Amino acid sequence: MEKVAVIGAGSWGTALSVVLAENRPEVMLWARRPELCAAIRETRQNPDYLPGLTLPGAVRVTSDLEEAVRDRDVLVLVMPSHAVRSIVRRLAAWIGRDTVLVSCSKGLEEGTLARISEVLREEAPFSPVAVLSGPNHAEEVSCRVPSATVVSAQTRAVAEQVQELFMTSFFRVYTNRDMAGVELGGALKNIIALGVGITEGLGYGDNTRAALMTRGLTEIARLGVRVGANPLTFAGLSGIGDLMVTCASRHSRNRNLGIALGQGGKLQDLLAGMRMVAEGVRTTQAAYQLSLRHGVAMPITAEIQKVLFDGKDGRAAVEDLMRRGRTHEHEDILYYRHDAW
Repeated sequence: MEKVAVIGAGSWGTALSVVLAENRPEVMLWARRPELCAAIRETRQNPDYLPGLTLPGAVRVTSDLEEAVRDRDVLVLVMPSHAVRSIVRRLAAWIGRDTVLVSCSKGLEEGTLARISEVLREEAPFSPVAVLSGPNHAEEVSCRVPSATVVSAQTRAVAEQVQELFMTSFFRVYTNRDMAGVELGGALKNIIALGVGITEGLGYGDNTRAALMTRGLTEIARLGVRVGANPLTFAGLSGIGDLMVTCASRHSRNRNLGIALGQGGKLQDLLAGMRMVAEGVRTTQAAYQLSLRHGVAMPITAEIQKVLFDGKDGRAAVEDLMRRGRTHEHEDILYYRHDAW
């Protein structure tokens, strides 16, 4: 039976440790801050990120990274995208060649514009890599609310290994061979959720939300197909499923940040007041640069980029989107045929 560690004790990492404890007699949970580790050990709760949830007895907590990863068969990496490379670089010396790395970070690396799986393959080239992504809020998964997600990997065997590891009576896991699509769906939906939140903060209604979500999904698929993803992936859990929950849920940090921006808040002030990371802010910059690199039109992303970083008024951004030239709804989504695993 695989020995598993979750690297990152934020809300999602804590929730996934609860899921894994259903199937494993011991799950190691690594907390970066010793004071948080001590609090979790003492109370069996994560007071900073999931207060009120009592962790199962199978979950052990440490702030020692070597203790967490040495001799583990599977490492579940749950950290902000900008921290992945530095942490994996630290732990790479203590893992075996067959240690499976499961990325649960929904973002792109700034600067390189790499997907997180690509970062993992650079820093731990001998380790099998998988990606887990879907419409899953930690607040609900940790309370065993029925949820579904997707795992993708370089091989079917690794994908099915991770699927079996996470599958429970309340957490259903599907496999998908399209790693690029699964990752991009999870990362780019945060941009659209920011936009939806901004329009809510401006006082716009359901029609605007529906238009942004639908056309936002088109942008996600357009970029995805250009980098080799299967467009059907974006019609699944890691695409439209994650987009729906992130744009509509009260738990969504990106939507809530957008609402505050639409109501006149300043980005830096709002970010300074957040305990948890809203991945969509950094991802907007990376996705905008990626769209330029590949020559892909992403007008919603471009307008959100201007609102976040150039000081553009949100209402003016919506007006400029509405005044764009006429176009056909589906003419720029290409058909892509995947080969089998």
